Amino acid sequence: MTQLTMVSAAEAPARPVNVASVPQRSPFRYPGGKTWLIPQIRRWLGSLPDPPRKLAEPFAGGGIVSLTAVAEGLCASAHLVEKDADVGAVWEVVINGGGPRLASRIMEFQPTLQAVTGLLERAPATLEERAFHTIVKNRTFHGGIMAPGSAPTRHGEGGRGIASRWYPETLSRRLLEIHGYRERLSFTGGDGLRVLREDSSADAYFIDPPYTAGGKKAGRRLYAHFELDHEELFRIAAALSGDFLMTYDNAPEVRELAGRHGFDVEPISMRNTHLAEMTELLIGRDLAWARLP
Repeated sequence: MTQLTMVSAAEAPARPVNVASVPQRSPFRYPGGKTWLIPQIRRWLGSLPDPPRKLAEPFAGGGIVSLTAVAEGLCASAHLVEKDADVGAVWEVVINGGGPRLASRIMEFQPTLQAVTGLLERAPATLEERAFHTIVKNRTFHGGIMAPGSAPTRHGEGGRGIASRWYPETLSRRLLEIHGYRERLSFTGGDGLRVLREDSSADAYFIDPPYTAGGKKAGRRLYAHFELDHEELFRIAAALSGDFLMTYDNAPEVRELAGRHGFDVEPISMRNTHLAEMTELLIGRDLAWARLP
């Protein structure tokens, strides 16, 4: 098993990917989303002996990795797991064939502050209604954050107000595209750790947990479900029969955990929502593919 790789200051990670060059497939504007990582996901899955029959994403969120892998033929199927019931409602509705209806509702909705407030004050009566509420909230709340305490944006992108990130044609197109390959997707609502323990049928796992290791606060601010036993996650990952790729905050505690389990690590550059360049960690059994030119 490959041991922990320590990276010197001279071994600077590659420059951040321009996300504008990556196909945007998710209907979510998701904090902590991994669109910027897609080129590395392609390299990882392409490095495996055979394309995975099943890719599992136990902390799916916006699901960009699973969506891309299926849409681009990098795996035969993908299984999304999400604990947040609101986000999960979207995946469940879309995968079960409700994408076109959601798309129609998005095209009809005019997201004024009054309309958004009025909509969200009413408890959704059906799963499809809950999914629509989630998309509206995600696209009109500040930063796309839907955790408790979040609120509708006032100024919006470029000062364009609450509708500044509401792109009905684009959102509808993405939902209809997912509808086209939905039979290659599956969904489970619930705890990603539990699913990892109980279901080892995947050939590959993309694991992107909330970043709360070492007392980090980003996950607490961005997500409704941020509590996670990181020690347990690493223990479970070590026992997986399929290959896996984890992404984590570049923190000493994370490097120590990876070293203790004999995992390989590789830093990778990304930009946060404020366009500041940061470094995250890729973690796996063997990341030689990530170091190739």
